[in-house]
Amino acid sequence: MVNIKQTHLPGIGEKYQVVTNQGDKLVIVIHDDGNRELYHFDHDDPETSISMITLDDDEARQIAGIVGGMNYKPKELETVDFNLDDLVIEWVKIESGCSCVGKTIGELAVRQNSGATIIAIIGADRKQKINPGPEDVFVDKSTVVVAGERSQVKALKQLLR
Repeated sequence: MVNIKQTHLPGIGEKYQVVTNQGDKLVIVIHDDGNRELYHFDHDDPETSISMITLDDDEARQIAGIVGGMNYKPKELETVDFNLDDLVIEWVKIESGCSCVGKTIGELAVRQNSGATIIAIIGADRKQKINPGPEDVFVDKSTVVVAGERSQVKALKQLLR
């Protein structure tokens, strides 16, 4: 489990100190003006910064999307999720035996039956349909990106399978 310590910096913003499972130390300072500073520390001497980068708000958000897997999900991962308080976003693979294959989002009444939201459908050909509508069809070997509370995402997964 990643160890994260948050500190308020009056007149500056917020500081996050992250120690990874491998023991790497990263400090992120988010300034009130939107800029971010990232400091990477020496593994053998956690008090010595070995690199630093400054990002503006747009750069930070783009990199957060990349690191968070919003643009690309490694093939080895069947599902990925992360938690933002009560919000869970998860990637669900549609296998050939799933009962949802060939049915539309509307036919399954996804929101009404689970409470979860389908953010995107990514086809086997990597073509993405962002914010699909009720007419969009579930296709074999596609991946569905869903959002909701953990119980809602679980209900949606059961509905799809």
